[in-house]
Amino acid sequence: MLRNALGKTFRFLGYTVQYGCIAHCAFEYLGGVVVCSGPSMEPTIQNSDIVFSENLSRHFYCIRKGDIVIVKSPNDPKSNICKRVIGLEGDKVCTSNPSDFLKSHSYVPKGHVWLEGDNLRNSTDSRYYGPVPYGLIRGRIWLKIWPLNDFGFLRASPNGHRFLD
Repeated sequence: MLRNALGKTFRFLGYTVQYGCIAHCAFEYLGGVVVCSGPSMEPTIQNSDIVFSENLSRHFYCIRKGDIVIVKSPNDPKSNICKRVIGLEGDKVCTSNPSDFLKSHSYVPKGHVWLEGDNLRNSTDSRYYGPVPYGLIRGRIWLKIWPLNDFGFLRASPNGHRFLD
């Protein structure tokens, strides 16, 4: 009887470890559901919107200008932030605020991206902390799940003029 109970316990633990490994790989390499908070991505993503983030793009270096990404915060590595990619390595980007009369520009260094929130007046982004290392990107958001009346693929940036060529 003890042998039977131990067998069931170890079998249960084995399945738990197996499914835990599968879940870890799915969330780490495929993607997952993310709840976004804060006003920096309004009007594209509102506070408490639920989105789907896929992680394959970052592994295959398929992040493009205009993509919305989940990134480890350069200021607080324990938290993630949601921003739009404005520039990739080598791109010339506008580093000043929209209200600045004189505009300043810079180039994104190798291995980095330039990130900005869609709500430029209420976003702490690369204009504040500079270019972000590509390695901090966790995933690319491509689908809004909630609220249901806004379900679908994410729309283009309301700040398209910030993309320099």
